[in-house]
Amino acid sequence: MDRSINFRGIAGSAGNIMQGMGKFVFGNEGLESKEDSYVERYLDRISNGTIPDDRRSAMTELQSLVAESRSAQMSFGAMGFPILLNVLKEDREDVELVRGALETFVSALTLIETSQGLKTEVQPASVNSDLLSREMENISLLLSLLSEEDFYVRYYTIQLLTALLTNSLKRLQEAILLIPRGITVLMDMLMDREVIRNEALLLLTYLTRDAEEIQKIVVFEGVFEKIFSIIREEGYSDGGVVVQDCLELLNNLIRHSSSNQMLLKETIGFDPLISVLKIRRGSAFNFTQQKTVNLLGALNTVELLLTGGPSGESGKDANKNANQAALAQKNILDHLQLLGVESQWAPVALRCMALRCIGNLVLRNPQNLDSLAKKQVGEEPHVQPALNAILSIILRTSIAQEFVAADYVFKCFCEKNPNGQALLASTIAPHPNQGDMHGAADDMPFGSILLQALVSSDVNGDMEACCRASSVLSHIIKDNLQSKDRVLQIQLETPTPSLGRTEPLLHRIVTCLSIAASDGENDQSSQPEESYIQPVILRLLIVWLVDCSNAVNCLLESAVHLNYIIELASSKRYTACIRGLAAVVLGACVLYNASREKGRDAFAVADAISQKIGLTTYFLRFDELRKSLAHPSSEQQLRKELSRSSANSMSDFQEIEEDETNKDDQHPVLSEIFDSQFVNFLSKLEVDIRENIMDIFSRTKTATAVLPAELEQKNGEVDGEYIKRLKSFVEKQCNEMQELLARNAMLAEELVRTGGGNTADTSQKPSSGRDRVQIEALRQELEGAKRQIEALKTEKSQIEAEANNQRNLAVKVESDLKSLSDAYNSLEQANYRLDAEVKTLRQGGSVPYPDVEAIKAQAKEEAEKDSEAELNDLLVCLGQEQSKVEKLSARLAELGEDVDTLLQGIGDDTAIPDDDDEDEDEDDE
Repeated sequence: MDRSINFRGIAGSAGNIMQGMGKFVFGNEGLESKEDSYVERYLDRISNGTIPDDRRSAMTELQSLVAESRSAQMSFGAMGFPILLNVLKEDREDVELVRGALETFVSALTLIETSQGLKTEVQPASVNSDLLSREMENISLLLSLLSEEDFYVRYYTIQLLTALLTNSLKRLQEAILLIPRGITVLMDMLMDREVIRNEALLLLTYLTRDAEEIQKIVVFEGVFEKIFSIIREEGYSDGGVVVQDCLELLNNLIRHSSSNQMLLKETIGFDPLISVLKIRRGSAFNFTQQKTVNLLGALNTVELLLTGGPSGESGKDANKNANQAALAQKNILDHLQLLGVESQWAPVALRCMALRCIGNLVLRNPQNLDSLAKKQVGEEPHVQPALNAILSIILRTSIAQEFVAADYVFKCFCEKNPNGQALLASTIAPHPNQGDMHGAADDMPFGSILLQALVSSDVNGDMEACCRASSVLSHIIKDNLQSKDRVLQIQLETPTPSLGRTEPLLHRIVTCLSIAASDGENDQSSQPEESYIQPVILRLLIVWLVDCSNAVNCLLESAVHLNYIIELASSKRYTACIRGLAAVVLGACVLYNASREKGRDAFAVADAISQKIGLTTYFLRFDELRKSLAHPSSEQQLRKELSRSSANSMSDFQEIEEDETNKDDQHPVLSEIFDSQFVNFLSKLEVDIRENIMDIFSRTKTATAVLPAELEQKNGEVDGEYIKRLKSFVEKQCNEMQELLARNAMLAEELVRTGGGNTADTSQKPSSGRDRVQIEALRQELEGAKRQIEALKTEKSQIEAEANNQRNLAVKVESDLKSLSDAYNSLEQANYRLDAEVKTLRQGGSVPYPDVEAIKAQAKEEAEKDSEAELNDLLVCLGQEQSKVEKLSARLAELGEDVDTLLQGIGDDTAIPDDDDEDEDEDDE
């Protein structure tokens, strides 16, 4: 009678809920009312029935209806929960009825897929899960059922708890923590029969996600021993989905906990984990999808151990180093190499994750770095160094994800490892078998293989190999000035010896960059696959130029390089990433420029940026680059939790790669190679570049001309020798200028011949990118020579006009000097005549004897007063004009004028006053 009263009250309130929510969800009032009546009838029989068989029969029919109909699920959630919970409390002795109640609960919480359902509509399973998990008493009741002796009661209870965790994870985690011995009861299920054990394992896997307190309790209950005991029973990696669940549970426990990692290492060690990774050499056809997923789970465990814990946690580095050492002692490197390097028939996902584990194993660990450097792979007689084999994977694989993973190995190997970088850089040199790409590649040293990929790219058009080799080279020289200078000294025998000299490797890299750009413009269909080539090569240039003034000077040796980088940074044909990276290259040429040569110093580069790009546009390139590189961390994508729902997708990288390539304009390789570390490096570099460029333009550029030492008169050097030495210096400068003009003429003729050959058949392109670069260089030099010649012509005409003015002024001065000389001669004659008269008077004796000396002094004083002022003015003027004439003579000599011919007449005329001065001095004596 009490059950009847309770049911009617529940049914009365349920009618309003069903009519309001049911119509909104399903929109079929007739069908809904029919199923509601069935649910109500079955619940009435269960609640008010007196015959056990009839109640059990009603429970069975109710379970079938709820399992098939979403409307019935909603109706049951509104009316049936209190009734069936009451059955679980009061009818424990009726095992079959309890089983039916638990199975009905499981059906009510299981999602029913429909082809006509909308994704946004309310799901009855989710609503029912929320209703059941709202009261902690319900969870406690379910946990108590796990102690029942009946197998199916325990089995359906585990399933029901798992369904609740799937839909209401956080709420159930909090409830189980508050229930005494709640976790212990669940852990006991791992020792139950196999079916219940597997369900309990799945339940614990859900329960331990991002729940630190539950993880600690589970670990304290000895879960590590139980996990690997199950894995051993299932056959390690050859086991089924149970092994996958065990590894997922293990990864949940160690993902964000350094203490749990230490406990795993100290309790059972890493031997069981190594056993999961063991595979037979040559087992080409044994990689089923489930085995692949199991191995991925084990590799994910290794990666978590090598990470050491969450970032920022105290003791993370010490724990990581300890894990690296412990795993290395178990020879895990051999197993990782077999999976990632030697087993090219293994699934791509396995190879990629194994390579990443190799990188994390050696990262900043001197002992493991040394082991990898000495490691050999393969079987006799085909044995080669492991680093050579990994480099071959980078250069030959057709899968971008595998290239990224192998490149990550070199990134980790070279980071904070200057000795290893120097070792790899020392092997970079041309090899006698340079032309043989495949035949003797196994016998070539590491550096020769790398250099071959860089050098041969512009010949066979394989720009992707050049790009990948550039990425490896950037790791080798990063933050290592010794390696940068070592690689900078590499000279290549250029296939077009028209330049008459060998070609530095840095110049070849710029040539490859230009070829990649031209190939992308000519073949738009291939641009999506090759869109990462130019950014990766630009990254190499940035890494090379930073803190290396010699590299900056080498890059700027050819003006065409600077012009091409400016074009990359300014042209809208290229992506924001390419323009931004080119802007960083230009900034590095300013920031790390130590040259004092005019046209190649920091001010010249900054001035070219200002003139051809504009400072505002140039600085905007950095903002565009920052936005283009603002992507989710690739490490987060790679560390995605391995679960049953994601296992299949994670085991097939090729499919993911194709989807990502089609969906996004940016190639997925960029998002992984340009990691957060490199982005932060660019951000710091950008700040320094901005400050340096603004500092250059804020300073006044001094234009003080420094005269050569040859123009200064030496101590004790007589005028004749000084003039002779100046004359020789002027002749030398004239000869150099003539050689420069002849070279410019030769370049112009060569450019005309090249242009004429191309005009004969405009449909033919230059044979290679090198030809295009040389033509562009010649064109730039010719234009510069033309501008210089025009400027020299203008300056020459100005100097000639000024020289004529100075010549006329010199003639005037000469005339004034002659007039002064005539006056002086007249004075001397008068003086002579007076002396004669004095002598005559002395001889006659009749005339009073005059004071001759007084008369001479008076006459001389009067003469000096008349001419002293004019003479001083003329001498000062003559000195100033003589200085100007000397400077103009030097400049005319530089322009090729005959200086002696211009000065010949002036020198002869000005000799007369000098003779008069000598006569005057003799008379004074």
